[in-house]
Amino acid sequence: MRKALVIRFLIAMALGIILSGLISEFAFRFLGNTTSRAPKQVALVIPAGTAEKVAQGEVVLPEEQIFVVGDTLVVRNEDQIAHSLGPLFIPAGSSASLKLDQPENMVFDCSFQPTQYFGLDVREALTFGTRIQGILIAGIPLGFLLALYSLILLPLRPKNPL
Repeated sequence: MRKALVIRFLIAMALGIILSGLISEFAFRFLGNTTSRAPKQVALVIPAGTAEKVAQGEVVLPEEQIFVVGDTLVVRNEDQIAHSLGPLFIPAGSSASLKLDQPENMVFDCSFQPTQYFGLDVREALTFGTRIQGILIAGIPLGFLLALYSLILLPLRPKNPL
């Protein structure tokens, strides 16, 4: 009976880890995660005519972007007037860069948005190890629950009843 219990427990643990892995992978792909990459230079181009469109209330660029720790944001101004983004001043026809060194959510004053702000979400890069850790954190408790429910639904019977 002890052997059957151990086998059932191991099968339930394996099922729990496999199920949590499948759910995690489905969610990862469905949500289109953008943080499972190495740091890189990310270009943000302010197109010509942005100042006029912003004055009319039009949104030209996204109001928020997600970055990975270590990314460098390079803002290139192709507009006819100078723009600013937080600590960056970008004259017409030039560019400026900002190194993103730590995970944080920032909101900067911004001259190329009708709302006058631009959000930067800097996250830790999602690694393979982090993904495995998440699967195990969900899979092990799920395996215990599956083992417990299997004992409730299909109790083990002793081979030699007294």
